[in-house]
Amino acid sequence: MTHFGMTIDTKRCVGCNACTVACKIANNLPANILWTRALTDGGDVADTPKGTFPHVAMTYVTVGCQHCENPACVKVCPVGATYKDPETGVVRQDYDKCIGCRMCMSACPYTGVRSFNWEEPAYDVDYALGDADVPTHQKHTVEKCTFCYQRTSQGETPACMDLCPGRARHWGDLDDPTSEVSQLIATRQYKQLLPEKGTKPSVYYLV
Repeated sequence: MTHFGMTIDTKRCVGCNACTVACKIANNLPANILWTRALTDGGDVADTPKGTFPHVAMTYVTVGCQHCENPACVKVCPVGATYKDPETGVVRQDYDKCIGCRMCMSACPYTGVRSFNWEEPAYDVDYALGDADVPTHQKHTVEKCTFCYQRTSQGETPACMDLCPGRARHWGDLDDPTSEVSQLIATRQYKQLLPEKGTKPSVYYLV
């Protein structure tokens, strides 16, 4: 079995949102839907530094689904639309099964990593973008980052890594001690989001 995960180097991330754009295009995301976004440690508004002038610092944290080992969302989904892929450990959404109850959104401790399509998805351009085999987005369904399952299942890397100018993102098998992500976790200090929630995120932020 594989356990896919990611490290994000906060010392390299410049908050450019290239990962956000790459994700949106590759997954043909509807208008006003984002699966990942760059936040700052200092406040709720983009590019807010932490501290009091002149002693300030800027740290970016790009946030999307954490693909938890112990996902709270899976436990509450009444129809199995939110599930953990047994082969990869990736937390996925089955749009055809989703009944729009949004229990997964309520249970997830990571605010804003899921989106709900209240209406038939609308797009900024009148033709599909990105990967040809991306599932069709549907009305009254929840959606979120899939670690670009359409790519990783074919041995490729997630789209968010392709455009990162700082090469802040690393991807691989957390169960393989020789993988790049495992080596980085073993040799660098890191933090995880809300570890006290017991979800065991598969995204590690290198500090």
